[in-house]
Amino acid sequence: MKKAELLKKVAQLESVNDHLLTELGYVDHLMRLVGFAGGLETVKLTARELYETEHENNVDSNS
Repeated sequence: MKKAELLKKVAQLESVNDHLLTELGYVDHLMRLVGFAGGLETVKLTARELYETEHENNVDSNS
């Protein structure tokens, strides 16, 4: 790739990154509004706990 092509690609990636960061911030804000005090971090912890609990229940019922 030529330097101009690389610079264009970098600009595209920076634009996508900015968009994703904006969206992530918005989703974090929404999660706080609906009761997840820690935003996305709390959502991730809750999802992991639900998954692990469900996984444990499936293992127990299969035994």
